Amino acid sequence: MTVKVISPIKAADRQKLDVRPGDTVRVWQKIEEDKGKFRLQAFEGIVLARKHGREAGATFTVRKVVDGIGVERTFPLYSPMIDEIETVRRSKVRRAKLYFIRRKAAKEIRHQMRRIMTMKETAEAAGAPAPEAAEAAAEAAEAAGAAAEAATQK
Repeated sequence: MTVKVISPIKAADRQKLDVRPGDTVRVWQKIEEDKGKFRLQAFEGIVLARKHGREAGATFTVRKVVDGIGVERTFPLYSPMIDEIETVRRSKVRRAKLYFIRRKAAKEIRHQMRRIMTMKETAEAAGAPAPEAAEAAAEAAEAAGAAAEAATQK
């Protein structure tokens, strides 16, 4: 069995990484398909907990809901199989461990977590419009028009 050693440069980057409970993160993990053939797989969800701080055995737990079923994965912070950890959205929460989210509905979770600023909003504040924001505005306008049309038909 070979032991994969993480490079000191990557370890230093992971120590500086600020992943907190309540953050929505996208974890890019290397998956081995065939012998010596790897691909990247993304797992995006809410960070429920971070354990053991910045030491060698540090882990963080990410939860997402797929087809109505909650899926949780615990990732070692310094794993060589993790290619990248992106913070998609940062939320301010009042707990260090968010295990109570398992029993909550998605709407309740959104109300309890105060959004700080998403990466898209950061880009908009800098002056570069995010393409998804324009699409979302168009969809919202279309939905509002459809709702108004349905109300007039009744």
